[in-house]
Amino acid sequence: MLRRTLLGAAAAIAVLGLGFATAEAAYPERPITIIVPWGAGGGTDATARILASLMEQELGQPVNVVNRTGGSGVVGHSAIATAEPDGYTLGIVTVEIGMMHWAGLTDLTYEDYTPLALYNEDPAGVQVRSDAPWETLDELLAHVRDNPPGTLNASGTGQGGIWHLALAGMLQNAGMEPDRVPWVPSEGAAPGLQDLVAGGVDVVTCSVPEAQSLIDAGRVKSLAIMAGERADAFPEVPTLSELGIDWRLGAWRGVAGPAGLPDEVVDTLVPLLEEIHQKAEFRDFMEGRGFGMIFLGPDDYRQFMADSNEALGGVMTELGMAQ
Repeated sequence: MLRRTLLGAAAAIAVLGLGFATAEAAYPERPITIIVPWGAGGGTDATARILASLMEQELGQPVNVVNRTGGSGVVGHSAIATAEPDGYTLGIVTVEIGMMHWAGLTDLTYEDYTPLALYNEDPAGVQVRSDAPWETLDELLAHVRDNPPGTLNASGTGQGGIWHLALAGMLQNAGMEPDRVPWVPSEGAAPGLQDLVAGGVDVVTCSVPEAQSLIDAGRVKSLAIMAGERADAFPEVPTLSELGIDWRLGAWRGVAGPAGLPDEVVDTLVPLLEEIHQKAEFRDFMEGRGFGMIFLGPDDYRQFMADSNEALGGVMTELGMAQ
């Protein structure tokens, strides 16, 4: 009888202990994966890895970055959206989520995600050669308006890419046809800028940090940025809104998970990401590489994506690129 009593007490204590352990277990209990829809070594990958490193320090669990490339961003964005909504697979959602579905590449939209934190935005800048005859954006736009379509041309990315849409939206909001300055496709901002310096094109729209080395070398000048406020790193460059043009567009990156993340996950990650955003290590990394810093929490981030989606869709429709 005594043996049975002792065994029963031991079992009860074991069950009670298990109950306490279960109650105390909190997210995260195992490693987290962050999916990057773009290649290793690029800007999105670099920012994801510094975030993962700092998250790992705070959460006490490994945070692994996995690159899922292909389909102009579709593969990686799909992997984020279709993951189990348990908080153990997150991802970096980029501006292309507002472009891919308009182009008919996927049905995914920003509504397929749980937004957590927008941490980066690099507004488009309007770059010309240093010896170009225009000292201001107003002078450049007047030249475009007063001369036949095709008098100038531009580059900075592939046909229909983010910087192409930046130019088209600017022209449209300045009261001109969005294709009045023909686009010369390039493999990115760097070759587009080299073509600009060589005289192959007249204008390059890309982020100002991408042009910084040529600006510092005195070979390129930036006439304006497509943002609501001047950039801290380039305070002398005016915004389009200052010039009376209601158009804002840039490349951006934010952390998100699949739709339906539990409140526990959101309530853990959002304050953590905001804390990381303020850390000197993160700020030094971002600012040292010219990445624009911004922080928007879930609600504002969702609205930001909705606005971006609408703006991109409008331009793509005008250019005949929307499906």
